[in-house]
Amino acid sequence: MIQLSDYLIVSAILFGLSVAGIFLNRKNMIILLMSIELMLLAVNINFIAFSYYLGDTAGQVFVFFILTVAAAEAAIGLAILVVLFRNRRTINVQDMDSLKG
Repeated sequence: MIQLSDYLIVSAILFGLSVAGIFLNRKNMIILLMSIELMLLAVNINFIAFSYYLGDTAGQVFVFFILTVAAAEAAIGLAILVVLFRNRRTINVQDMDSLKG
C-alpha cells in the first residue's frame, strides 16, 4: 500500500524541480511556462493524495478547476509567445523588457 508520505515526497520533488527550473533558467520563456505547469501538477498531487486519504472528494473537484485554469494559462501563454517571436525573432526573457504597443 502506498502511504500518504510517498505522495508528499513525490510532490515535493516535483515542486522543487519546478522552483529550480524557474530560478536557474531565466532566459527561455517556454521553460518558465513548463516549470509553472509542473508546479501546478505538484500541488494537484497533494490535493488528490489528501482527498483520497481523508475520504473527501472536495480536493478532487478542486483539481479539475486547477487543471482548467492551467490549460487556459498554457494556451494563452503559448499564443503570446508566438506573437512575440513573430515580432522580435526571440523568446529570450531579457529581450522582452519593454511594453511598447
